[in-house]
Amino acid sequence: MESKETKILENLRKLTARYCTTLNLSTDKTEFHTAKIELVDYYELGCIITNMLKLCILALDNEVHKIDEAQKSSTINVSLILETVLQMFPLDEFEMLSEINEILISDFKSV
Repeated sequence: MESKETKILENLRKLTARYCTTLNLSTDKTEFHTAKIELVDYYELGCIITNMLKLCILALDNEVHKIDEAQKSSTINVSLILETVLQMFPLDEFEMLSEINEILISDFKSV
């Protein structure tokens, strides 16, 4: 039985190494993780941050007059925000969970 458990753990380690790529352990030995977001430059980062803040303001207050007069005419770039969220979405991890689920289902069927 221990051999079977060892094999399952080894399979889980392989799946984790293969799919768990969205979050990486911090290099400073803390329990924090980091996620990588690919950006063209600092300007794109600034656009993402300001668009997220504007979107949050509008969602909370539902009143455009709360945004600075100089920024009223500027629109929120929703596609830029969605692209960023898409980069952060852990699709590999979901694929790994599906494979783990298949392993567990086949394991339960054999019992």
